[in-house]
Amino acid sequence: MSIRVLVAKVGLDGHDRGAKVIARALRDAGMEVIYTGLQQTPDMIAEAALQEDVQIVGLSILSGAHMTLVPRVLESLKNHELDDVKVIVGGIIPADDVDKLKAIGVKGVFGPGSKTDEIITFIREQVADANA
Repeated sequence: MSIRVLVAKVGLDGHDRGAKVIARALRDAGMEVIYTGLQQTPDMIAEAALQEDVQIVGLSILSGAHMTLVPRVLESLKNHELDDVKVIVGGIIPADDVDKLKAIGVKGVFGPGSKTDEIITFIREQVADANA
């Protein structure tokens, strides 16, 4: 069974080149990738995660609104009873906010320059740990 990943752009952020690069790398690594497109709400992301039966939600945020939007996505996932879905975040995230995001449930944070191989390995480890 292949790993299913939802790659999502939450909020009004209109730049998705990085999200598309990651989506392609994950696909090339054998994962099934669903890309939501731009300007998704937290509820739209949770609904897509439910409908697509994903194990991972990868949020791409460049707008600086991560401390507002990520908690809303986590809450929406919980409201959809998707507590087992792991969330990772990529984009422009200040170092001071990484631990804050992890404290509220984000499993991994990947900033500019993160290597796709590291992200792929991290996702595989997260899914393996969940299945153990």
